[in-house]
Amino acid sequence: MSSVEVIEYRPSENEPFMNPRMREYFRNKLLAWKDEILRESRGTLENLQEESQNHPDMADRASSESDRALELRTRDRQRKLIGKIDSAMKRIDDGTYGFCEETGDPIGVARLDARPTATLSLEAQELHERREKVYRDE
Repeated sequence: MSSVEVIEYRPSENEPFMNPRMREYFRNKLLAWKDEILRESRGTLENLQEESQNHPDMADRASSESDRALELRTRDRQRKLIGKIDSAMKRIDDGTYGFCEETGDPIGVARLDARPTATLSLEAQELHERREKVYRDE
């Protein structure tokens, strides 16, 4: 058997931005993230079905209901995240992925690697958050 060294690709700032290999990297990253969320959601559904038992102790029941509410809030956030992942996948398909929605500038490989659903560059995001804080404080 020949030993073939598998080199895991990591996009860098030194290559052309959003080249085909980079787009495929982010597509795979988004798909893996979505699959993980869906797998966790299926687990939650199974747990909720199993957990539908009555607890004789009020404290146990309250604790169980609190845990269930927290789990459902988490799943709701993840449901919204799946929408953002799907939107990012569409942007990969139409060629707009990786570019800031406000400025049109590249978002940056490091930011996309950390937050693959990002739609704003770091500078535009900071400006957006500052504006949001000003309006919230008024």
